[in-house]
Amino acid sequence: MPELTAEVPREQPAETMPAMSFLEHLEELRRRLVYCVIAVAVGFLACWEYAQKIYDLVQKPVIEALKINGSPAKLTFLNPIEPFNLYLKTALLAGIFVTSPFLLYQVWMFISPGLYRKEKRYVVPFMFSTVALFLAGGYFGYRMVFPQALEFLIGYGKQFQPMITIGEYTDLFLTVILGLGVVFELPILVFFLALMGVVSAGWMWRNVRYSILVIFIVAAILTPTTDILNMCIFAAPMIGLYFLSIGIAWFVHPKQRKAREAKRGG
Repeated sequence: MPELTAEVPREQPAETMPAMSFLEHLEELRRRLVYCVIAVAVGFLACWEYAQKIYDLVQKPVIEALKINGSPAKLTFLNPIEPFNLYLKTALLAGIFVTSPFLLYQVWMFISPGLYRKEKRYVVPFMFSTVALFLAGGYFGYRMVFPQALEFLIGYGKQFQPMITIGEYTDLFLTVILGLGVVFELPILVFFLALMGVVSAGWMWRNVRYSILVIFIVAAILTPTTDILNMCIFAAPMIGLYFLSIGIAWFVHPKQRKAREAKRGG
């Protein structure tokens, strides 16, 4: 009589990622950079015709702040070529902004070979949330932080005649708006760090006091004024984003993913 043997289920082979050599990584990086440069050039040409109208939106906060304080509502320039260079910079930045979804997609295509198949499904949420958070940060700075900061600063120097140059104002504008846009990307950074197991929700929660201190230091650096109110307005959404990032870290951390899979399997 033949022996009955229990069939042992075979383990599924672990998913492996295709290995790329150093030269292949460099070639992939070069290709993505070429695509990005071409996209930005196309965006620049498309925005050049509207550069003056775009800059009218850029200077709107300072014009309104000057009017409120009874000062001449006009910016100045010290070099004849400064307005032309300014419109070049405006068109370039607008082109980068317009093509940002494509640029982010190139970033994803460069890092995706190092991710597992299940992790690659995050491409759409990654692109949508990255653009949305950057826009939210820029809009918050444009509508809330920057106008109040300008009104405070110009009002503080009422006894003097303001002569604000377009170059200095634009640099300040970009520092605040782009700075807040980048700061609002904190959940995306935490998402990838937690996905790779570098940070965890528990670690972030245990270090929340130090993180809030760092947030206020960053807010003090980026805020153009020295008053506490503006710094708190600057720091408040960053603290909210930090707590949101704790939830994201808990959801995507490898230990939590394995625990959820084991619970479903059980």
